[in-house]
Amino acid sequence: QVQLVESGGGLVQPGGSLRLSCAASRSAGSAFRINTMGWYRQTPGKERELVASTTRTGSTNYADAVKGRFTISRDNAKNTVYLQLNSLKPEDTAVYYCNARYINVFQKEYDSWGQGTEVTVSS
Repeated sequence: QVQLVESGGGLVQPGGSLRLSCAASRSAGSAFRINTMGWYRQTPGKERELVASTTRTGSTNYADAVKGRFTISRDNAKNTVYLQLNSLKPEDTAVYYCNARYINVFQKEYDSWGQGTEVTVSS
C-alpha cells in the first residue's frame, strides 16, 4: 500500500498563495512504482474534481479554472508532489486531496488518496 500525507493548507486572503505538499510512502515489505500523482479538490455536496496531475516524466494537466495560477511539481526521488497555489480566489476554497496511481511488483494497479488538507480563501 502507498500512503499519502498532505500538508500546507490553511486560511489565506484572496490573491494570496499556498504551497501544498504530499509525501508518498510504501508499506514495509512492499514495492510499488508511482506513475501519476495529482491534486483534487472537493466542496460539500459537489463531486471531487481534478485540479492538476503529473506523470513520472513530467507531463502535467490542469483544470481550466486554475491554469496560470497553480503549478504542480514532483520530486520522484522523494516520492513527493507539490501544488503551488497563487492568485487564490474565494472559489478555490475546498478540501484538497492528493492522489497517487501506482503498480506493485505483480503489476496490479492501485489508487490511493490522502486525508485531505483544507484551503480557505477569504477576506
